[in-house]
Amino acid sequence: MNGASSSLRAAFSHCVQQVRNYDYHHYLCLLELPPKMRKAAFALRAFNVETSRAMDVASDPRIGLMRLVWWQEAIDKIYANKLIEHPTAQALASVVSENKISKGWLKRSVEARINDANRDVTDIPENIEELEKYAEDTVSTLLYLTLQAGGIRSTAADHAASHIGKASGLLLLLKALPYHASCNRHFCYIPAKVAANHGLLVKEGGRSEICLDSREGLCNAVFDMASVANVHLLKARELAGTVPNEAHPMLLQAVPAQVLLDSLNRVHFDVFDPRLARGVLGVPPLWYQLKLKWYSWRHKY
Repeated sequence: MNGASSSLRAAFSHCVQQVRNYDYHHYLCLLELPPKMRKAAFALRAFNVETSRAMDVASDPRIGLMRLVWWQEAIDKIYANKLIEHPTAQALASVVSENKISKGWLKRSVEARINDANRDVTDIPENIEELEKYAEDTVSTLLYLTLQAGGIRSTAADHAASHIGKASGLLLLLKALPYHASCNRHFCYIPAKVAANHGLLVKEGGRSEICLDSREGLCNAVFDMASVANVHLLKARELAGTVPNEAHPMLLQAVPAQVLLDSLNRVHFDVFDPRLARGVLGVPPLWYQLKLKWYSWRHKY
């Protein structure tokens, strides 16, 4: 038993380190959770780190896709009580066994990433609703699962989580645009309708492409998308009065979304401005931590 408990402690420590290394702004959010909820939250976030980075760390897209398919199969094994030799999977299996969390949400998040990985670089989303759906399936699902693991059953909390996830997902896609452009992969996180409105959509040989040459047009397109994210944050906060108090710490992930939105506003929605890459989401780390503490202390999000 000691060996098993030691192995599990190592698995959870691995999860914490993964989130700290690759998702620092959310790592700080999770530290504000009550201790009994942190284990599940870190395991779920580490799972998200694994699946969100699968395509980026792979030298060949096919290898990245294989990793995602492996995680899809791993979820089935976890719910079948089969042992998996992977620290994040082991921690996730422990969380699943201790809490009633939906297999469907876990599967949906991986399937959304597989579908995204299978898209051709010229396959541009037609409208922002497609990106909202992607954000819902990959980010909101994490919040739903964390609420479930915390034993919180609240329609209002789920609605708030949906809006926060959509806002966060959209804003992080915007922040990642320079990275995707440098990889010559998935410029297409700008929807065709938004791109066309600002002169960024170029049609050649029957194909449509996003052209990032116009900095003004790109800033205007980013503003349009960020405005949609802002509406989601406002809707989430309108629900605050009906959300149970115990759910508020889990919805603190609205704070990094707001910080990123404010940082984009300061650079006039120029995602290539180097100030966005400084500190934590474009602000000094200490200021970010103080903002989180202030929201947490006031039981707000």
